[in-house]
Amino acid sequence: MKAYRLPLLPAMKKNITTLGELKASGYQPKSIKEEIRQNLIAKLQKQETTFPGIVGYEDTVIPDVERALLSKHNILFLGLRGQAKTRMARQMIELLDEYIPCISGSDINDDPINPVSKFAKEEIATHGDETPIRWIHRSERYGEKLATPDVSVADLIGDIDPIKAANLKLSFADERVIHYGIIPRSNRGIFVINELPDLQARIQVALFNILEEGDVQIRGFKLRLPLDILFVFTANPEDYTNRGSIVTPLKDRIESQILTHYPKSLENALEITEQEAELSDDQKTKVKVSDLVKRLIEQVAFEARSSELVDKKSGVSARLTISAYENAVSSAERRAIINNEQQTQVWISDLAGIIPSITGKVELVYEGEQEGPYQVAMNLVDKAIRSQFIQYFPNPEQLKKRRNTGKLSQEDQKDDNPYRSITQWFDKGNNLNISFNTSDKDKILLLYKVDGLHALVKKYFAQANESQSALLMEFVLHGLSSYSLISKKIFESKIEFKDLIGSMMNLGAKDYTEEEFDEEA
Repeated sequence: MKAYRLPLLPAMKKNITTLGELKASGYQPKSIKEEIRQNLIAKLQKQETTFPGIVGYEDTVIPDVERALLSKHNILFLGLRGQAKTRMARQMIELLDEYIPCISGSDINDDPINPVSKFAKEEIATHGDETPIRWIHRSERYGEKLATPDVSVADLIGDIDPIKAANLKLSFADERVIHYGIIPRSNRGIFVINELPDLQARIQVALFNILEEGDVQIRGFKLRLPLDILFVFTANPEDYTNRGSIVTPLKDRIESQILTHYPKSLENALEITEQEAELSDDQKTKVKVSDLVKRLIEQVAFEARSSELVDKKSGVSARLTISAYENAVSSAERRAIINNEQQTQVWISDLAGIIPSITGKVELVYEGEQEGPYQVAMNLVDKAIRSQFIQYFPNPEQLKKRRNTGKLSQEDQKDDNPYRSITQWFDKGNNLNISFNTSDKDKILLLYKVDGLHALVKKYFAQANESQSALLMEFVLHGLSSYSLISKKIFESKIEFKDLIGSMMNLGAKDYTEEEFDEEA
């Protein structure tokens, strides 16, 4: 008999309300794993996106998940925090049929054709084809639990309800006195346990019984209950050593273990942040964010993941850059409000406002704790500027090496240092103080005071408009400071740029000439 198909669902919802009508429609039951498999095959055949909004996993994680679902496997996502493990699990409900029938009043969504609970069997025995049924939407077929040490078997599996026993005048040995936990109530659905290693070993063993034996044991009451569930577990590799482990029998029963990862390219990271950042319409209208600033924010996360001061086992979540992006926009918005500006852009100096987004989202090793969260965050921003600077302008370090080895072309010999006029301006004792609340107009006037700064930007970015040029001019100053060609100091309300040698002398350092400083650098 042909299985019930989705296009007829609206009519069935209206007209099919009893078991007899359901049988007459040609409905045939199928397991949830078979249901997901069939719907996944249909999506793949139509070349539809199976996990929309999941960026960077197209050639790695998603194919592994699709293979696992086609194999009807339970799944363990293993990866550091902020790697979309739970999001992928939640999206699996889109692979379910839109509606399925169940026995009306059943706590565990009994299939009318294949009931498993005593309640459902008695309903069918009493009412026959007149047994009432109801239709469940796929959004109701998902259960999720965060594993914590205090989670009990009663939470997950169930417990005996003495009040129910007293009201119904039933013995504790009667199945009907059981109050089912979240797992049985997720029957014929998807159940997710996040941070699986945090579950106590005895709780994990109870899960193993459900997966392997198809029975549950509640306070010595053994109940045969072949639940139909797709289990999805998530775990952090750090958990295996720091907080617990997955018991071997349970791990062996989870057929597919899928490794997740952070974005491998800056482009993927940019797409994720753009997709996830929550900005108001006012912010989108008032504040413009350049591609340069977006890349700098993403680069901060890449620098953090490779930093010796950051605990790599803990990971650096994508939430860092999402929060940082929102904070950068809010910093620019706040400045525009103070200055009564209708529109502004995120300047490089606004990145000082993303520090709280970094300090709260990186776990530091001992050396990092000694350095201090604030200083580590500032260093990460400087490293991001340093890394991105050479994507836009000549690498100062390579220019030094080529000059020292004499490997300069004729064009380079004419001007072997494109930054010379800028650094010389500071060497003459000039400095530049940029307040965090400086208006765009005043900031542009300040930047034009630096000799050679505008000319350098126009040399490499001739097509840039005024606001773009100004942003690049500020970027040059931050870049040169990251390469120790000028000095940068950040105060509570401003950033000060000045000559590096003068700054060193003020600190009691030796008196460097430019050539001596280049040699030591």
